[in-house]
Amino acid sequence: MKYVVLIPDGAADHPLKELSSKTPLEVADMPNIKKLASKSLQGLAQTIPEGFTAGSDVANLSILGYDPHKYYSGRGPIEAAFRGIETGDNDTVFRCNLITVKEGKIFDYSAGHISTDEAKVLIEELEKDLGSDIISFFPGMSYRHLTVIKDFSFSGIDMVPPHDAIGVPVEDLFPKEENAKLLIDLTLSSCDILKDHPLNKEREERGLNPANMIWLWGGGKKKQLPSFKDRFGVSGGVVSAVDLIKGLAVSMGLEAVNVETATGYFDTDYEGKARASLDILEENDFV
Repeated sequence: MKYVVLIPDGAADHPLKELSSKTPLEVADMPNIKKLASKSLQGLAQTIPEGFTAGSDVANLSILGYDPHKYYSGRGPIEAAFRGIETGDNDTVFRCNLITVKEGKIFDYSAGHISTDEAKVLIEELEKDLGSDIISFFPGMSYRHLTVIKDFSFSGIDMVPPHDAIGVPVEDLFPKEENAKLLIDLTLSSCDILKDHPLNKEREERGLNPANMIWLWGGGKKKQLPSFKDRFGVSGGVVSAVDLIKGLAVSMGLEAVNVETATGYFDTDYEGKARASLDILEENDFV
């Protein structure tokens, strides 16, 4: 038996005026999916348990059979697992987005889906200027990066994901807890460094959104996950463009396959991901 779990994350989308208030899926021509559905069992699953904020970190843990109540650690440490970033038991890892702020409000959670090469320049600048014995910045892919703070207690701090706060004033989003002052100071300091960076000036001249601030969220401490094979008796791998899903794979002992042309955006290489999935199934039972 071969098992394929396909997650079209975000495909539901929203009704669009140009599609007569229908969603893209409602108007899409999908003969293969319709044929498959006609011969399939169908149903609904709740992937976000009560009490958890909806997000792909919690949802994919659930889908892969790991109860978030027991195994969820936060987005940051999951991504750090894929990057091979060593952290101590008391260190907190935050997801660090490069974002665009205009007139004091979050304008773009991805800084125009900034390229990985451009983002690396900016993250290295932040590491040089803001990094210390306790604070480290690690470059990732596109707008998605990591910040590690040693021996930091983030208990009670709730940092809103930037994609859920478009148009909201930054000052209104800052947590009020006393131990959040370090995060707020880092965020404001990043703006001072990034806003006049030559790379951002060049992006603005090209009509692109500048990456003029960081946003720290998804914080957590590392947590060990039991082996997927030990739990379910099958070996396999995961095909994805993003560090979060690859980090889940690594944490579970699954192979995290890299497809160079996969982007995690609408221009991703779906055929390349399909070929990589079939390659996994040549030697394994699960993808």
